[in-house]
Amino acid sequence: MAHALLALSTGRPAAPQARRVVVKLGTAVLAGAGGAARGDRVRALVASVAALRRAGREVLVVASGAVRTGAERLGIAGGPAGSAAARACAAVGQARLMAGWTEACERAGVVAAQLLVTGEDFAQPGRLASLRAALGILLEQGVLPVLNENDVVATSLADAGERGTGLRDNDRLAALVAVGVRADLLLILTDVPGLLTADPHGPRPGRLIPVVKRLTPRLERAAGGPRVGRGGMRSKLEAARLATRAGCAVVVADGREDRVVERVCAGEAVGTLFVPRPPGRSPDA
Repeated sequence: MAHALLALSTGRPAAPQARRVVVKLGTAVLAGAGGAARGDRVRALVASVAALRRAGREVLVVASGAVRTGAERLGIAGGPAGSAAARACAAVGQARLMAGWTEACERAGVVAAQLLVTGEDFAQPGRLASLRAALGILLEQGVLPVLNENDVVATSLADAGERGTGLRDNDRLAALVAVGVRADLLLILTDVPGLLTADPHGPRPGRLIPVVKRLTPRLERAAGGPRVGRGGMRSKLEAARLATRAGCAVVVADGREDRVVERVCAGEAVGTLFVPRPPGRSPDA
């Protein structure tokens, strides 16, 4: 229960008391050998979400994998070449991804809703208010919102500078969603146990860091680059910084572990907990 005790000490709800939870599922968690989302993993995660909802919690999901799923369906070996091809793959993949989520949710007695967003939906106050209002009604109705970046129309920061509509990756999207809906907990599921003392894909993987009270340059240097998908541990640290500054606890854990969502939300010390900043604390404190 170390996570719960530390979270309580910050004045924010601990994982067992978190009422609103955002779960981010990376491509490495959902994808099979060919790149498309594995149905068994989607069904297992939906079962976990359904259990949380029966316990009175509100859950939102941010899911990755549209480009890889579309590329597999179109038979594009090695993935799409160029941004236009990637957008075309995303259009095909997103439909297939949502079909899988809808089927799994129906089996579990859950209604799913799809929301495709861009960075502008969070940067413009009017659009953010509309998004927040829609999400609020969906949650009140017991619906599971499944969010993803609208890759077909979004432009990356590299393409369009600070005016771009790209979110860079779904770790950042999940953090923005958590902040936007005032979530108590952001659970980022990936293919490593959490933040380690060394690059998990390097020659000598490091030890798990169970709790992070403050992100430091040393911790950031320990994070390696991406392996599958656009993210990686560095993007997860950026997401954790964004969310914890807004008072939202963050846990990064291995999404392939059995019942990991329920275990984290029960207060089990799984993965790495990033402690939320206490109200009124300076961002650099």
